[in-house]
Amino acid sequence: MTSQTKIIAAFNQSGGAGKTTTIHNLGYHLAQKHQVLLVDMDPQASLTTFMGIEPKELKDEQTIYTAITERAPLNIWHEPIHKMHIVPSNNALVGAELELGRDITTDGRQKLKLVLEPIANQYDYILIDCPPSLGYLSIMSVLAATHLLIPVQTEYKCYAATEQLLTTIARLKKGGHKDLQIAAFIPTQHNQRTLQQSGILEAIKNQIGGRVHITTPIPKSIDFPSASQAHLPLALWKKNHPAVSILEEIANYLKKLEI
Repeated sequence: MTSQTKIIAAFNQSGGAGKTTTIHNLGYHLAQKHQVLLVDMDPQASLTTFMGIEPKELKDEQTIYTAITERAPLNIWHEPIHKMHIVPSNNALVGAELELGRDITTDGRQKLKLVLEPIANQYDYILIDCPPSLGYLSIMSVLAATHLLIPVQTEYKCYAATEQLLTTIARLKKGGHKDLQIAAFIPTQHNQRTLQQSGILEAIKNQIGGRVHITTPIPKSIDFPSASQAHLPLALWKKNHPAVSILEEIANYLKKLEI
């Protein structure tokens, strides 16, 4: 694997944290000047859908499922979309978690890493969208990554789960992935006008401040789901939206990460 390739997984066991939206939009900003590959590791296939690909119309060999189960070579979508390449997903991926978990001859958790190694040098960034769980597919994604991005919705349920998330990451590092880095926490869907969300943001800063970089919060906006429904990054949906400059700022931060 080339030392120049940053493999960044969006990881959080809480649903609704904004992982898919974050990957879709940061991928777009990075892809304007770099080679970017998106990998959809979520059986719900939201990232695939956001990119304008219909998961139900995909054959299994067109998805990440057959690559990590060694049924077929890795299949990258035949053309870039808004300059981004993607390995799509569909609900066949549900079966991979059970199947690989029964693998007693090799470490199935390394399968994604092994799949990406031969093509990593073709890209500057590989961005992985993890499922909203601490299950096998998420662990596989983390073990393939050089860095983690952790989107955290500024709501109590996400904040309360943060310590468990950090504990899981520490165990993975101790278990052999010692070079894994947490690139940043990204506060998402933030409404600064509510005392509750402002308080949660401060609590997150107090909990992890100094240990991990915390980005500028991404504001809550109806334009994010509208853009996703139109299969567009926010910058192409509404280029003057205030969140666009924040996403560009985060993308620029990722460019400065070291491996």
